[in-house]
Amino acid sequence: MIWDNVSGIYDFTETIYNGKVYQNLGKAVAAQIKQGDLVLECACGTGAISKCIAPKCRHLTATDFSRGMLRQTAKNCRGYENITIRRADMTQLKCRDNKYDKVVAGNVLHLLDAPYAAVRELERVCKKGGKIIIPTYINIASGPSRLGVRLFEMAGIPFKRQFDLASYQKFFEDAGYNQVEYTVIQGRMPCAVAVITKQ
Repeated sequence: MIWDNVSGIYDFTETIYNGKVYQNLGKAVAAQIKQGDLVLECACGTGAISKCIAPKCRHLTATDFSRGMLRQTAKNCRGYENITIRRADMTQLKCRDNKYDKVVAGNVLHLLDAPYAAVRELERVCKKGGKIIIPTYINIASGPSRLGVRLFEMAGIPFKRQFDLASYQKFFEDAGYNQVEYTVIQGRMPCAVAVITKQ
């Protein structure tokens, strides 16, 4: 699996290429978390967001499909006793409905064959009144963002979709989510953080 192969250099590569966004994204997500929250994070990667969430919540379950990425999460989050790290497919989560106060899936929608199915699964496991927090890279047709996409694709990581802010908003509108809050973290490859409150 490509993610196993790149897990050891992922943090370094992201920091060099898109450091401002990579460092600020975890802070932006953590700002949505409260002390008593049970949090599920899908596609946790190396734990870059996880290590920002953990100090803010009661318990974090950090999941990814890549074993290599999960090993990096364990390294990056050692010292936090309120984290469970496990392998999971975010399109078929093995947990009950309405379990988590917050559900996070960072920088993964653009890589999925079935992103709408993934969003519905995130919604399923989120409590009513809870929040689904979905940061995703947004690109423009040229410049640093487009270069970043090409570099990912050269490394064997194809983008199934490419979003700008307008098409990202339309993605959620098409899925029936009409009340979504968006924050954009600016950088070489900006990231839009979508926050859905489950009705």
